[in-house]
Amino acid sequence: MKLKIDKFVLSIITVIIIAYFFPYWATEESNIPINTISSIGISLIFFFYGLKLKPNQLKAGLKNWKLHLIIQGATFVMFPLLVLLFYPLIQNQKQETIWLAFFFLASLPSTVSSSVVMVSIAKGNIPSAIFNASISGIIGIIITPLWMGLFINDTQTDFNFTDIYVKLILQIILPVILGLLLHRFLGNFASKHSSKLTLFDKSIILLIIYKSFAESFINNIFSSVSILDLLAIFIGVIVLFISAFSLTTYISKKLKLSTEDKITAQFCGTKKSLVHGTVFSKILFKNLSSIGIMFLPLMLFHAIQILIISIVASKLAKRNIN
Repeated sequence: MKLKIDKFVLSIITVIIIAYFFPYWATEESNIPINTISSIGISLIFFFYGLKLKPNQLKAGLKNWKLHLIIQGATFVMFPLLVLLFYPLIQNQKQETIWLAFFFLASLPSTVSSSVVMVSIAKGNIPSAIFNASISGIIGIIITPLWMGLFINDTQTDFNFTDIYVKLILQIILPVILGLLLHRFLGNFASKHSSKLTLFDKSIILLIIYKSFAESFINNIFSSVSILDLLAIFIGVIVLFISAFSLTTYISKKLKLSTEDKITAQFCGTKKSLVHGTVFSKILFKNLSSIGIMFLPLMLFHAIQILIISIVASKLAKRNIN
């Protein structure tokens, strides 16, 4: 089977290269208002997210509670616990930063679009995939900051629950609610222009990634990360994904889920959202100097999950369905 490199992954690599050679576009001295653009962009991303949520699909998905528990449990409980197992092994500040980046990845919600697309290709339970992928993002607004608050102290960043949740409400929750309220009027418009809205989402994500890496390059944050560290992060990401996928598969079999539900559990419960990761990092790690490092496991995981799930989905699509 011929593998295609995801265009968005290539775009991320390109943006990081641009950030390395032209980091000063992200500084306060620059005439480009990146912070303002990205803040407005984040709100618009979640406004369009609300517009695209179909109430009837969400209502239909509520019935399959066993599948929902597996997916949300894997996303917000299993993943963090897998990373927590390695917390006692931390020996220095650098290892703590890398571990924290993995824990940030583990605490994030699932993806929306790619999860549903892959479940569709593999002929899984599409309505439940839509429900779980959508509700995961909403749950993550509450759960992710709670998980991160356990390990980020005030000396690392200005982590304040009140301030963070006010920002989350203003930038994410209110736009989602507004989108939901306007769905009956603009829902068809959002569906019709879904590809363009996805392009807008990715553009804002790339802008946030550029700024984060540019600031890290300016502050020479990556000078402390060796080739061995990068290799260890890469291996760690692969191990984390395979462990989560295997455990989700095992639990699904033990609970005797149908093939379609098992596929949905595997695909939705083992993916992590780069959209939410970039948005949350901007709010959670506002003054953290090593924010570029915080992105590394997430971006590698994003690429690996697309590659592996694409292969699995293609194989499952060829199975015979009675």
